[in-house]
Amino acid sequence: MHVVNVTSLSAPLQQGLAALLMDSVMHGASIGFLWPLTQADAEAYWGSVGQALDKDQLLWVIEEQGEYLGTVQLARCQKQNGRHRAEVQKLMVHSQARGRGLASRLMQQLEVHALTVGISLLVLDTLAGSDAEQFYQQRGWHRAGQIPDYAAAPDGALHPTVYFYKHI
Repeated sequence: MHVVNVTSLSAPLQQGLAALLMDSVMHGASIGFLWPLTQADAEAYWGSVGQALDKDQLLWVIEEQGEYLGTVQLARCQKQNGRHRAEVQKLMVHSQARGRGLASRLMQQLEVHALTVGISLLVLDTLAGSDAEQFYQQRGWHRAGQIPDYAAAPDGALHPTVYFYKHI
């Protein structure tokens, strides 16, 4: 198993990441999509990510024996006064691979890379009360605030979102 920094999306990788996205949404991850999510919509999303890679978006993937088990993205701020910060986006781990430390490995890789390119502040948002909220707090992220009814969970119900930051 290894973590790879992806700079372009091949068709098989795009399809594999689409399957990972669908699994995450099906299992309740509030990452911008509602269930049911079609393969075509999931692949279209990854196609748009692929177009942004190396411009303003970075992507890491954990692969094991041809299976894509996890991923995370880093979007660097493009404003002149914000070049020191970036947003962590769509941390996902396949439901069958959870509890193996993959999310931690992905975040560690992301943070190491961020430091090497001069990023010192990371931000992200997640569903309030979720396992993800606890995950970030356990890894030194600071809660900045909460917005009620900010985003719909995959089932369509509105939930509060929590914003986090971390100095690295």
